[in-house]
Amino acid sequence: MKIGILGYGNLGRGVESAIRQNDDMQLTCIFTRREPSSIRPATEGVAVYSADEIEKLQGVIDVLVLCGGSATDLPSQTPEYAKYFNVIDSFDTHARIPEHFAAVDKVAKENGHVALISCGWDPGMFSLLRLYGAAVLPEGKDYTFWGKGVSQGHSDAIRRVKGVKNGKQYTIPVEEALREVRSGSNPILTTRQKHTRECFVVAEEGADLLQIEKDIKSMPNYFDEYDTTVHFISEEELKEKHAEIPHGGFVFRTGVTGLEKEHKHVIEYSLKLDSNPEFTASVILAYARAINRLSKEGVSGCKTVFDIAPAYLSPLSGDELRAHML
Repeated sequence: MKIGILGYGNLGRGVESAIRQNDDMQLTCIFTRREPSSIRPATEGVAVYSADEIEKLQGVIDVLVLCGGSATDLPSQTPEYAKYFNVIDSFDTHARIPEHFAAVDKVAKENGHVALISCGWDPGMFSLLRLYGAAVLPEGKDYTFWGKGVSQGHSDAIRRVKGVKNGKQYTIPVEEALREVRSGSNPILTTRQKHTRECFVVAEEGADLLQIEKDIKSMPNYFDEYDTTVHFISEEELKEKHAEIPHGGFVFRTGVTGLEKEHKHVIEYSLKLDSNPEFTASVILAYARAINRLSKEGVSGCKTVFDIAPAYLSPLSGDELRAHML
């Protein structure tokens, strides 16, 4: 499989790294909006092109991995490049997934390509577990917890506060809420009861620290519904102790069975990730394998993780899967 990467940030570098662990894949090229000569791939011999040259590589790439952001990049990039390639993205603005799917599906079908959107661990693997849980235990409740981990969107939000030079934000599940869910008691939990937020902030010299803390804690859609703690630290401490991008979380489905609904069940799935972008990249490549196979079968249009049979993700044959994993 010949893989192309558009965007060489954290996710793009994660995709490059993960390709080395998949013997059936080869990194063919990288596209960037920066000056191509400024990019130094870790993989020897990989060509770097300007994003403006992407159409010239039609027929050379089996799957193009789109590594841009969900806010402004992917809504335009995924439908645009589905004209020329099989594509896959990690679009994670949950509320806008239906409209993104519709836009990509139209272009992919018109051009005979396969596209897969919203691939990663949430949306992605967590989405699958929510579906499996609800299908198996129809009378029950879903619970999703994120963290402990760095929220890149929330970290960006605090860096935009007046007087903030740099910062990172961690999302942390509330242990008491986790215990309640694991008990099978089907608790009704508010946003504040499920997660807390912890911010590590480097302030500009002379900035009003009390005002910064107030501005962060009162920020609508980000912090105002959560118990939030703000720590002011030096740039050196931020680099030393908060340079990594860990994340993870939990998906639960609690439910009941029996004629009298007398038996309780708890399904729990968890992730603990040292590197959010590298793990996301690994999920993306498994699904890139799947859409390449579907393309060879003559399939076209947009897909999500819900549409892909698990066997399509593995490099193993059906015989090998049945013998060793079933």
